[in-house]
Amino acid sequence: MTKARIGLGGVAATPIRAFATEAALEGQPWTEQTVDEVGEVMRGEGTPMDDHRASAAYRVGDARHRAAQAVGGGLVMSVGEALPHESAALHVTGHALYTDDPVHRTKDVLHAHPVCSPHAHARVLRLDAGPALDVPGVVRVLTADDVPGVNDSGTKHDEPLFPEIVMFVGHAVCWVLGETLEAARLGAEAVEVDYEALPAIVALTEAIEAESFRGNQPVVARGTSRSGSTAPRTSSRASPRWPAGSTSTSRPTRPRPRVDEGGRVFVQCSTQHPTETREIVAHVLGVHSHHVTVQCLRMGGGFGGKEMQPHGFAAIAALGAILTGRPVRLRLSRTHDLTMTGKRHGFHASWKVAFSSTGRLEALEATLTSDGGWSLDLSEPVLARALCHVDNAYWIPHVRLLGRVARTNKTSQTAFRGFGGPQGMLVIEDILGRCAPLLGIDPIALRSRNFYVDGQATPYGQVVRHPERVGVAWEQVLASASISQRREEIKAFNAAHAHTKRGLALTPVKFGISFNFTSFNRAGALVHVYKDGSVLINHGGTEMGRGLHTKMLQVAATTLGIPIEKVRVAPTRTDKVPNTSATAASSSADLNGGAVKNACEQIRTRLTEYADGRELPWEELVREAYFARVQLWAAGFYRTEGIHWDPSVMQGHPFKYFAYGVAAAEVEIDGFTGAYRTRRVDIVHDVGDSLSPIVDLGQIEGGFVQGLGWLTLEDLRWDESDGPGRGRLTTQSASTYKLPSFSELPDELNVALLEHATEDGVVHGSKAVGEPPLMLALAVREALREAVGAFGSFGTSVELASPATPEAVFWAIERVRT
Repeated sequence: MTKARIGLGGVAATPIRAFATEAALEGQPWTEQTVDEVGEVMRGEGTPMDDHRASAAYRVGDARHRAAQAVGGGLVMSVGEALPHESAALHVTGHALYTDDPVHRTKDVLHAHPVCSPHAHARVLRLDAGPALDVPGVVRVLTADDVPGVNDSGTKHDEPLFPEIVMFVGHAVCWVLGETLEAARLGAEAVEVDYEALPAIVALTEAIEAESFRGNQPVVARGTSRSGSTAPRTSSRASPRWPAGSTSTSRPTRPRPRVDEGGRVFVQCSTQHPTETREIVAHVLGVHSHHVTVQCLRMGGGFGGKEMQPHGFAAIAALGAILTGRPVRLRLSRTHDLTMTGKRHGFHASWKVAFSSTGRLEALEATLTSDGGWSLDLSEPVLARALCHVDNAYWIPHVRLLGRVARTNKTSQTAFRGFGGPQGMLVIEDILGRCAPLLGIDPIALRSRNFYVDGQATPYGQVVRHPERVGVAWEQVLASASISQRREEIKAFNAAHAHTKRGLALTPVKFGISFNFTSFNRAGALVHVYKDGSVLINHGGTEMGRGLHTKMLQVAATTLGIPIEKVRVAPTRTDKVPNTSATAASSSADLNGGAVKNACEQIRTRLTEYADGRELPWEELVREAYFARVQLWAAGFYRTEGIHWDPSVMQGHPFKYFAYGVAAAEVEIDGFTGAYRTRRVDIVHDVGDSLSPIVDLGQIEGGFVQGLGWLTLEDLRWDESDGPGRGRLTTQSASTYKLPSFSELPDELNVALLEHATEDGVVHGSKAVGEPPLMLALAVREALREAVGAFGSFGTSVELASPATPEAVFWAIERVRT
């Protein structure tokens, strides 16, 4: 850059000449890094107005983007713009293709149906598939004898694909392939199986009493090990249970493999982890990974449940395709999906807590036991994350947290949005909500009094960066939601209404972003620039409706300096980007965005060097570069720097950063029935510098509502009786398992993104937004506690079950009334 002249201003009388920015540009190469560095200089050039027409932060960002656009010879800034989801039109018109859609265009497809165990725990004594083969339309029955490789679909080698001992009701002992789904279903009914019933552990409390544990038992500890040694003003203890949950509206897994002339397998699968799906399919078939390609077009939703659970189903379909030479479709019915697939881990927590005379948290001892189900799956990392989030946004000097995974005869519980974080946070929020009345301290004041401050570290040793952002968001919600005024109004309302009460609560969120397993914090991308100037992106992340592809388009367009219309994202495939991590841990935009940016920067650098100072239109530059034999594609890579973790001692720096948020919720309860409605919710959430504001706002709203369902509606129940149905999931349909819908939305929902929240060292200063918003719903549960407390006398500590269904709320009201 040899000369720059920049003026900033609008209709005001005095424009600004950006002398410092001009000086910073001169002599610098044109790169994305230069733009970022100069943008920081521009922030100090002047203080724009901050009024109802636009915030100061928006004006600064607008000036920065316009300057970059002018200096860069037409750079189109896409990052930070409020763009619609890249497939929005396809979604709403029904043209978006999902894994199961192409089956209707595929010839000779076979359909798979399971033969499921009616027992929670039993030995298979005899399996006769002969009668099924007599059913018209049945082609083959798959059993353990058909597996050419390893009869196991788990990464821990504890999940036999065809078991000799069934471990939960619904465990598939074999699969029937039919010309039609009905033929396969009738064939499955004809298979004869004899079982020897074995003792089963169903309830989590039964597992604790029987000491039925497996895997590691990690401990997070700091300071004095015994909470009572702090001589607190108030101590309390409890042993509550937290809910499981399974947002099932978009969970069915639908693998559909085909085999080519070389015996190689191509699997279409609705999976968050194509690489691991490929690995499981390969070892079941007994072939190398390069013989298997897995593609994920898009998912209607995943929420963690498709990180591990699809692998076995994909392996069954692939095995069937290999043995028959025909494509196999495996699509679970809603009942089979709920019966056979894992859910969010239910938790049991016992704790003792100590406070100082001023209401400061002094010490906490807690034991968290998760219900892992029959196999390990992801139970250990889920438990580890739960232990790392018990502190939430609060400083606790003395901590000892013990974690255990219980083995029960249920589905193998698995990843779910938040991955243990919600269960961990629920412990401390329940503690504060229950202890505030005992301390005689307002719960809002008690929470804010215990926030982390600069320089303090978590119990696992990571210094909390930017802790002041919780306080900023907290104060913003207090002001924008008129909390003081509304609390007075609620007090007056409650005094005037004997049988209807209202409650209002604020809760914070501090959620760590990165995979627990450090090696997963990596990503790759393959970017192609074609002769006409169009661009194709391949990256390792999968799209499950929350806008990852949209953000990747924006990152690529911004880095290359071209309109977003020139860029397309290809479906995720394991033969394009190898060894990918799961689309999970809220890290996908960070990781894949970094890889896409890296690949685009390589291409941009080559083109800049070729242009040698000439300003050429993009299409002309690309065409010239092609004929000059300039490489127009690049493989990008990104690894998260600065993180480390020792799981053996539960210490380290496991997270790149923390995402913060604050929610205020107001509810109204009917004292006769326990029924309630959420009157208003106000949220301020930290997403750094948003890559795509509309996408992020949608994620915050959707995550909050999903958390609301988990905490107040989604009540999974298993038959714990000693009868023949023991271990059966009794809530296996939409009529018995309640999901959040429009009727559960707050009457008023206000969401704002925290301003001035740039995060260093991540793509364009953005932060993750997938999982953290779910925990904002804790405010609703605490508001319900406040409203329940209004039915009793002042200072009553309210015990509230989770999920806080209307019945649970009713019984809580009955307890405080007596």
